[in-house]
Amino acid sequence: MSHAPTRTSASSSGNAPGPDDELETIKAIRTRHPWRVVVAVVLIALLALFVIDAAQRPTYDWAAFGKYIFDQRISQAALITLELTVYSMVIAIILGLLLAVMRLSPNPVLKSIAWLYIWIFRGTPVYVQLVFWGLLSTIYRSIDLGIPFTTPWVSFTTTDVLNTFMLAIIGLALNEAAYMAEIVRAGLLSVDKGQDEAAKALGMSWWKTMRYVVIPQSMRVIIPPTGNEVISMLKTTSLVTAVPFSFDLYTRSRDISAETFNPIPLLLVASVWYLLFTSILMVGQYFLEKRFSRGVGAMRSAKTPLSTVAVAGASTPTSPVIPPDSGSGSGSDSDDGRSRK
Repeated sequence: MSHAPTRTSASSSGNAPGPDDELETIKAIRTRHPWRVVVAVVLIALLALFVIDAAQRPTYDWAAFGKYIFDQRISQAALITLELTVYSMVIAIILGLLLAVMRLSPNPVLKSIAWLYIWIFRGTPVYVQLVFWGLLSTIYRSIDLGIPFTTPWVSFTTTDVLNTFMLAIIGLALNEAAYMAEIVRAGLLSVDKGQDEAAKALGMSWWKTMRYVVIPQSMRVIIPPTGNEVISMLKTTSLVTAVPFSFDLYTRSRDISAETFNPIPLLLVASVWYLLFTSILMVGQYFLEKRFSRGVGAMRSAKTPLSTVAVAGASTPTSPVIPPDSGSGSGSDSDDGRSRK
């Protein structure tokens, strides 16, 4: 509770308070929120009960959890999961940027092709797409290079060129590129149109304008959702079993649980590894957002107080002059005449 001194009100005669007037203390009472405390206590109690119950429940089998948390098969699968995430996101970001530029291109053919790609890959489930990529060797048994409808110059068997790991990366990357294209396009559209007009006035081409003016400024809008997509991609790698690719973190832990007939501890092991990677990515996302948002919404270090106005030629700021109320009838006739002039 704070106490702020204030002057007593002026006398009924309307005179302004003088410097010798007495001061009285305003007692500011802090607003109480009892329900906040009640809700917080209830939530903490429920969390404590859950932790105590989980620690004592035999189904979780914490001994098996400790046995497999750093198992070599699990750690290798975690590394492969990271590789899937990084490779897929790098390809998706590059392809998404290209698709976004195509969507904003004045060329109707490029714009239509980009729209068709986004429509197909956003409109079908990623699991279905991964199944199709797993059946690629059945649909296309060989990869031929040469002039169409003639004898190919070079021919490769599809299974020799593309293994399941590469197919998983291709499937994840092509699906994610459709979402990244919309994220990048939203970032490009967030840049003020005057920037584009200024670049054109300087004689810059459309491509140079996008490369040197629009894209660097749009990164502030693109980075946050891109970080969320990276985290989502990390978890989406658990679907590559549809290719089928069975060396990712989730599939490997599931295979081990099938041998031990004890799935719950292995699910906890996979969840802890996913949480570890997600936490690291969230920290990196925070610093990236802080880096690209520099200078946005920054407050000025010093502001001119609203209660004073600087007057030219005066050594100290003076109080603002408030004009008399027109309906109060105060002021002399000569003052009123000057104001009408």
